[in-house]
Amino acid sequence: MKDPSKSPLGKPTSAKSPLGTVPMSQLLQIPEKQLTVEVKDYLPDLETLTPVQGAIKIHHKGTFLEVSAQATAIVTLVCDRCLAQYNHRIALETTEILWLEEPEDLDNADWVEREIETEDLIERISPTGSLDLTQWLYEQLCLAIPPQKLCDTSCDGIAVADEPEVTNEPVVDHRWAALAQLKQQMSS
Repeated sequence: MKDPSKSPLGKPTSAKSPLGTVPMSQLLQIPEKQLTVEVKDYLPDLETLTPVQGAIKIHHKGTFLEVSAQATAIVTLVCDRCLAQYNHRIALETTEILWLEEPEDLDNADWVEREIETEDLIERISPTGSLDLTQWLYEQLCLAIPPQKLCDTSCDGIAVADEPEVTNEPVVDHRWAALAQLKQQMSS
């Protein structure tokens, strides 16, 4: 049975990363260079009604990692139309490629403005670094939350009260009623 206070490779976990981290050097020592981590835990920055349940599979393929996950959780969302809270089940099934190369040093102060190339949008991990499973799973679950949150497809939204009928009489603020009476007396 897996010790919940240990990471997938037997190291202690923390409250910040309950699933732990996977160092690339230790992943390379596993015969198949493949690791499957069972998940049944609450993630620190994601408010869910149920623990996140599923599995993460990490496969080291030389110059990149293939990370896939199947997970489910229930979150409470707010409807964009009627502002009511409702429960939504997130069902995640995803695969991501993480390149193993040193990320570019973006702290270089020589540039003021930088054009982003398409290859800069690819996630990279240092070949000597580690993969934080909690952070990776958190990001994937956040991406699985629908961008348009609707409690029901037929939701009509917030009910708006009927507007009063427009009349030809000017609306007089009751605070100016005395002045309106004086003006009417002067004109007659």
